[in-house]
Amino acid sequence: MSDGETRGHEHPVRRRTTETRASRPTAGTTTHCRTLTCHSGPVTGILTLPAPRHPDPSEAPPLRWGVLAPGWIASNFARAVHTHTSQRIVAVGSRTAARAEDFATRFEIPRSYDGYEGVLTDPAVEVVYVASPHSEHRTQALAAIAAGKHVLVEKAFTRNADEAREVVAAARAAGVFVMEAMWSRYLPHTDVLRRLLDDGALGDVHRVEADFGSRAEVGPEHRLLDPALAGGVLLDLGVYPLAFASFVLRHTGAGPLPVAEGLQVAGELAPTGVDAQVSVQLAVGHLHASLFTTMLAETPQLAVVAGSRARVALGHKFFIPGPLTLTRGGESVTWDENRILDLDGLAFQAAALARYVTEGRTESPLQPLDETIAVLETADAVRAALGVRYPGE
Repeated sequence: MSDGETRGHEHPVRRRTTETRASRPTAGTTTHCRTLTCHSGPVTGILTLPAPRHPDPSEAPPLRWGVLAPGWIASNFARAVHTHTSQRIVAVGSRTAARAEDFATRFEIPRSYDGYEGVLTDPAVEVVYVASPHSEHRTQALAAIAAGKHVLVEKAFTRNADEAREVVAAARAAGVFVMEAMWSRYLPHTDVLRRLLDDGALGDVHRVEADFGSRAEVGPEHRLLDPALAGGVLLDLGVYPLAFASFVLRHTGAGPLPVAEGLQVAGELAPTGVDAQVSVQLAVGHLHASLFTTMLAETPQLAVVAGSRARVALGHKFFIPGPLTLTRGGESVTWDENRILDLDGLAFQAAALARYVTEGRTESPLQPLDETIAVLETADAVRAALGVRYPGE
């Protein structure tokens, strides 16, 4: 997601297709509960779930932030961090002074700038949050790094893997922290899944499913349909299913996402040439994944991980704070103790970054920069299969 992101808009495409849905957890005798242990059906055993290990975001050490491009996602970010953390946004920059001033007024930010340079040279700013369209991420991230700032870059991190490598190399050379804003990695229910995978509680993982579709009704001038702004659904929404599959592969030891062998792609293009709908099939060893994203329809937005011993289901909207259900045979148990809900969950990634910077780290242990690059390598391969290229590539 990036600056000016819009939901619920319509646009023409070449043809309509049937949406792909992620599998729902099976019904029957299964009973869901809000505690960490429960019985269901005939009592045959007890399922337990590990507790999430994420600290309270309000306890993270405070840092001073500057925002580049105050659009939809930046507004949600500002509200979340000011409500749930001690982080403070002290500067905002926009292409138009009025937009920066309005954002500063709404979120009680002391300084607004006409353009981005003022944020980058502001001595009070410790971290720069890049919330612009994907096409601008590389340039703005490099400028922030050159200014000696730590950087949080909205997803997708850059247009392609080559640009990501350039940003990562610059950050490592400068010794500053940089991280993609894949906020779902830092949510409590994700840590429950992480612990289940790391502990081998699901057995050998054979199946991953994830979908994210939201109908968009926008004209051809909108950034979502503009190749010059790195439009298309894959980098906007599809990065969530791709990153989820990468997360599971990493924590099962299966390896990175494939870029050639083991990768199958189908999709539809909008008249402007960007991807409007994408279906991806992955095979890495015995683990197979089905991923789907579209701007043509509202999908269930579920994620499932199935292993030889048990399976886990996340959703609706698996990427925001929500429930996680572990099922084994006819028994299931659900973790759903989220205190911070919906897009306020953006606070968790800001708090994590503040802790990492204070600890002297230069990248996130939950989302290493090499993994960010690997996800974009697969995204590049998917776009290549569909014939989608951005200007200058």
